[in-house]
Amino acid sequence: MTDTRRRVKVYTLNEERQWDDRGTGHVSSGYVERLKGMSLLVRAESDGSLLLESKINPNTAYQKQQDTLIVWSEAENYDLALSFQEKAGCDEIWEKICQVQGKDPSVDITQELVDESEEERFDDMSSPGLELPPCELSRLEEVAELVASSLPSPLRREKLALAVENEGYIKKLLELFHVCEDLENHEGLHHLYEIIKGIFLLNRTALFEVMFSEECIMDVIGCLEFDPSLPQPRRHREFLTKTAKFKEVIPISDPELKQKIHQTYRVQYIQDMVLPTPSVFEENMLSTLHSFIFFNKVEIVGMLQDDEKFLTDLFAQLTDEATDDDKRHELVNFLKEFCAFSQTLQPQNRDAFFKTLSNMGILPALEVILGMDDPQVRSAATDIFSYLVEYNPSMVREFVMQESQQNDDDILLINLIIEHMICDTDPELGGAVQLMGLLRTLVDPENMLATANKTEKSEFLSFFYKHCMHVLSAPLLANTTDEKPSKATLNATFYDFQTSQLLALILELLTFCVEHHTYHIKNYIINKDILRRVLVLMASRHAFLALCALRFMRKIIGLKDEFYNRYIMRNFLFEPVVKAFLNNGSRYNLMNSAIIEMFEYIRVEDMKSLTAHVVENYWKALEDVDYVQTFKGLKLRYEQQRERQDHPKLDSMRSILRNHRYRRDARTLEDEEEMWFNTDEDDLEDGEAIVPPSDKMKSDEDLMDPISKFMERRKLKDAEEKEVLGKSSLSGRQSPSFKLSFSSTTKASLTSPSSASHLPGSPGSPGSTGSPGSPGSGAKSSPPAPAITTKGGLVGLVDYPDDDDDEEDDDEDDSENRDESPPLSKKSKLSS
Repeated sequence: MTDTRRRVKVYTLNEERQWDDRGTGHVSSGYVERLKGMSLLVRAESDGSLLLESKINPNTAYQKQQDTLIVWSEAENYDLALSFQEKAGCDEIWEKICQVQGKDPSVDITQELVDESEEERFDDMSSPGLELPPCELSRLEEVAELVASSLPSPLRREKLALAVENEGYIKKLLELFHVCEDLENHEGLHHLYEIIKGIFLLNRTALFEVMFSEECIMDVIGCLEFDPSLPQPRRHREFLTKTAKFKEVIPISDPELKQKIHQTYRVQYIQDMVLPTPSVFEENMLSTLHSFIFFNKVEIVGMLQDDEKFLTDLFAQLTDEATDDDKRHELVNFLKEFCAFSQTLQPQNRDAFFKTLSNMGILPALEVILGMDDPQVRSAATDIFSYLVEYNPSMVREFVMQESQQNDDDILLINLIIEHMICDTDPELGGAVQLMGLLRTLVDPENMLATANKTEKSEFLSFFYKHCMHVLSAPLLANTTDEKPSKATLNATFYDFQTSQLLALILELLTFCVEHHTYHIKNYIINKDILRRVLVLMASRHAFLALCALRFMRKIIGLKDEFYNRYIMRNFLFEPVVKAFLNNGSRYNLMNSAIIEMFEYIRVEDMKSLTAHVVENYWKALEDVDYVQTFKGLKLRYEQQRERQDHPKLDSMRSILRNHRYRRDARTLEDEEEMWFNTDEDDLEDGEAIVPPSDKMKSDEDLMDPISKFMERRKLKDAEEKEVLGKSSLSGRQSPSFKLSFSSTTKASLTSPSSASHLPGSPGSPGSTGSPGSPGSGAKSSPPAPAITTKGGLVGLVDYPDDDDDEEDDDEDDSENRDESPPLSKKSKLSS
């Protein structure tokens, strides 16, 4: 058996800061002659090849995470991780690493502990601070070593940061940078690179404020150009000063705001381009740098938001027809970046931000921009619109409903969005997918408000179906004009992938509407005959489009709405589905499964009208499908349904049993309930009552006659029953009880307690023939009693038509007959 304790996955960190899986194998540790030391070895479990051979260096910082993960940096920008299947295996390898490095296995980071005694550490803590070497050209190597040695220890890192801050060391280092650069002292420039990079990793805001000041930031970037691992220095300063140009689309009068924008851009450039990708240990050391950029953006948004003149000029130029295209392009891009910056704001600040933009007229401005021909401008405007919709869809809905009172449908904002979705030129329809998502958000009732004065859902949906739905469905209707696609339609819809993708997007949105909108979409589908047009697409050669059409119909059927069902049956809309099923043949694919699932749903949910429609119109086409029982099950449902329609009186008899119309004795109620719940419900619904042979020649009217007479006798005997109950000779009698019990041959038996029953007109009661206490019974044996027989679990009640003779309840006759008649057995089985 394979040792799972040592089973590991090997990961390496790529340039995008994502872990790449290098394979699965088994790890071991041992001395490797080539590497001159103890090493970690991982061999692939598939072929035994070597996945990893890494020497355990005494000074490498290994880190154990989550009990099953060991992470370390093999070299600069090359991080490795071993992910163990079991904790025990991780612990074993961790002990080996700690043994080589002379560390306690209880630690999680092998280099977190500084090699110093507790007494020395106390002395360090009590000492005033770290003493830096003089900032001279000849001491740069010493400074670089001091910075590198301080980074692993949080305590020494703190002391180094204080020393650099208090002594103004950064500016002294930058002066040396100019000297080294003038002298072309590459060794000194390489030391300065390591020192400045180390100062970044000190993660201290006070140091960043000095480094990112107007006078220092370009020199700091200059120091970071001379990476010793690169053959040639980078030219970051040249890019920032000559290539990158700051454009003021609207002149900024505030010098502080302008300086903040410059600073943020440069710091972002340092983070993204200049600094090397941080290792897994260095990533958290740059958290303050992230925060510095974040709060700068918050400040910029706040300062621009407070400058009313700036925003007024911005929107005025955006909507001015005289503004040239290049200028408008820059204005839109600025507004897009402005909205992107707002995502860094806290929720309350973001509310104020978008409220300010709304008051300034951002939605009318977007309407103008979206109507332009420049695709880049429209794309940027779409991004801005998405920020607004995601933030506050109700604000957008309110705007479009207000403008509908003044403008034509063609220039409404939502219709512009729909048109851009339809006219997207991207072969992959990237923009159309984004716009469809925005439309879905706008028509989603889940994010609509309902107040005491108005209901946004009803108002907006009425607006949308009146003014916008015809624009959305236009491509669908245009491409499905006939039952069979015309030649032009065939070219457009059935062979053009891009058009098919667009129709699939529209169908997806319509399916969403079917699910979430009630009468609005129902009226639209039925009045415009949308489903019939959609099902034309079942013939498309693009399977995804045909499946979208099927999904649309399945969603409608899933509502179990009789209005939809009648519409489907009236127009024979199962026909294209059945054709697609037959054309698919015996192929076992998604189309086959989806169609079968739809019919199976109709069968399981017992949708009677659709079941009858499918069987009556398409059974001949589907009867040979025997690899699933769906269609045979539909036929069975249909036959059972027809049988119930043909024999409604049998159904009424079953209902008498189901409704428990007889009064029951408390002692037998529990037994009968248990029998009832143990009976198969399907059998009760769908089975067939067996009539005894003696009654088979009777008509349905004769069969039902005892039931009607029984009900009449019951009413007539109520008063009579009260008198009987009042007589002393009947005072000891108990309530009637009937037990239905089944023999092993599934025939039912009717049993009664030996005491006489009070129920008028029932077998064994004073008013029925052949019972104790009835005239002429005496000591004679009782005539055949009514039989209850079953087939397939169905209980059927059969009575005789001669049980309606009126008889008197005489106390003397009753007592005589009780004495003369033989006692009844506790459970006497009666058979037909």
